[in-house]
Amino acid sequence: MPGRRPPHRVCQRRGAGARWPVSMQLDIPAGDFAGYIFDLDGTLVDTMPLHYRAWDEAMRKVGLSCPLDEDLFYSLGGVPTRRVAELIAAHYGLTIDPHAVFDHKESLFLALQKDAKLIEPVVAIARRVAQTHPVAIASGGPRDIVRRMLEISGLAPLFKVVISADDVEHGKPAPDMFLLAAQQMGVPPAKCLVFEDAEPGMRAAAAAGMPWVQVPSRRRASAARVRT
Repeated sequence: MPGRRPPHRVCQRRGAGARWPVSMQLDIPAGDFAGYIFDLDGTLVDTMPLHYRAWDEAMRKVGLSCPLDEDLFYSLGGVPTRRVAELIAAHYGLTIDPHAVFDHKESLFLALQKDAKLIEPVVAIARRVAQTHPVAIASGGPRDIVRRMLEISGLAPLFKVVISADDVEHGKPAPDMFLLAAQQMGVPPAKCLVFEDAEPGMRAAAAAGMPWVQVPSRRRASAARVRT
């Protein structure tokens, strides 16, 4: 029925803060790629546990009575932050102001950004390909947060093209971010290789006609994969 509230979901306890694998193998496809596009959170920088902590605290402030389900949180990786607030609230049957939750969550995350670590295997690839090819960031985070993370991590000089959720009308899993990144790099979409850790981002890459490499964002994640 229109206007009916979604059913309340049972809260599940998960092991919050699981980290990316210390050693990972990324299955890079053979191909003549002309440009490379990287997600930021969970792909180049190990920020996902920090985002989890910020989301958990922000949602508890608006009525969540148990730990935020970690699988739900990771399933929304790459989705624009305001939309994440709406989806989490809908999952738990909460009525919220997504803009207020967005502001609170980002303020909490800002205080945690300094604790983020580089995901070295992926950063090494980015540094290597940037010597000979254009590279770009395509992140579902707000522009200020994305640029600040790049500065704090020391990655800012590497990426001349930075696409955030503020730069497109439709965020991941829509292809808009990746298509805009390719346009600004001056590279045909089919000649771009995308590095992503989350399902919405991989769906966005596929929709853009770009092959993608999966970066496992948690220890229990399956081996890295590639799809075209």
